[in-house]
Amino acid sequence: MQLKNHQNIETGIVPPQLNHGGHEMFDVHEVLAGSINTMDMYTMLSEHVKDPELRDILQRQKQFMADEYNITLECFKTGQDPAKPTQSYKMSQGNDFTYGMKPSQPKKPMQSASEISDQTISLSMLNAVKAGAVMKTTAAMETTNPVVRRVLADSLPNCIEMAYEISIYQNKHGFYQVPQLAQQDMQQMQNGYAPTPVQPQMPSNLQH
Repeated sequence: MQLKNHQNIETGIVPPQLNHGGHEMFDVHEVLAGSINTMDMYTMLSEHVKDPELRDILQRQKQFMADEYNITLECFKTGQDPAKPTQSYKMSQGNDFTYGMKPSQPKKPMQSASEISDQTISLSMLNAVKAGAVMKTTAAMETTNPVVRRVLADSLPNCIEMAYEISIYQNKHGFYQVPQLAQQDMQQMQNGYAPTPVQPQMPSNLQH
């Protein structure tokens, strides 16, 4: 992406590494700090994971996060394209969900660290990834640097894919139950909207 010269009202031409607005500086700072916190949490939780499948998800996601963190940091510091292009995170499992609720024990806070389980670990991972998606969305909306904005925007589908992967794992093991509406109610809601006709756009030379 070719960056054009930007100007500051008081000081003139802004060099690429300073091509950032005030809101952007604070919001990207939150994104980078949040990424570190998430990776630190993954590291701390990794020694408590019992299920090899969850350990594989945790390790793959952490490795991808580290790579994405470095790319974001580089373009934030230079204001220019990173040396390595952004990547797309890919799940290694299917996307089948089991619907319906089964009786389960009421949830309550842990009383000791010995109660840490794959269920609590996967929930912590899911909450961290969701929080990161919110921070990146906010930052992208406030970012003036076109490269940083693109990198942040490219990261959002990855957050969604990671959260989806964790939720599928949780659902498969009964940690995350998905209730459904009655079929009649679902169809009623689906049929409650109708498509709208799309008007063809007039040629620009006829728009007067």
